[in-house]
Amino acid sequence: MTVAASRRWHSLVVPQLSLHTPIGDISVSEDDGAIVAIDWGWGSQQSPTHLLRRAQQQLDAYFDGDLTEFDLPLAPVGTAYQQRVWRALCAIPYGATRSYLDIAHTAGGSPRSVGQANGNNPIPIVIPCHRVLATTHIGGYSGGDGLPTKRWLLALEARAQPLLLPIPSAAA
Repeated sequence: MTVAASRRWHSLVVPQLSLHTPIGDISVSEDDGAIVAIDWGWGSQQSPTHLLRRAQQQLDAYFDGDLTEFDLPLAPVGTAYQQRVWRALCAIPYGATRSYLDIAHTAGGSPRSVGQANGNNPIPIVIPCHRVLATTHIGGYSGGDGLPTKRWLLALEARAQPLLLPIPSAAA
């Protein structure tokens, strides 16, 4: 889809449902039976479709620490390269992280182009761009309040990870 076509699409009114979350208000949008965007802020139009209610339930469960994998139809609008990057992000397990370089090896391109694709991710949280870090620091984050939001999401997922692995028994 061209940039001009993407702008025309985004200006259309699509069903949207907003919710309060620990990282601020977000609005989830759907088009043609798939989630197409999660934006920060409260949307002016509220249309609680079945899919948007399902997304709300899954996001609530995620923020409560009870959901580690989303099961929603997604249709993010982006270039072929962005689509490859976003598919690679979806393969990062809950509680795990990858570097921009790791994603570049999977999707092609460079760490910088991966960062640009992350910044254009229209469905943050569900397409987990917050799980991508620079090799020497946390990297960037364009959603919510920026890096504090990324740190919060990483900390949420880290809470689900055991602090210590079990000690192997001497018999093993």
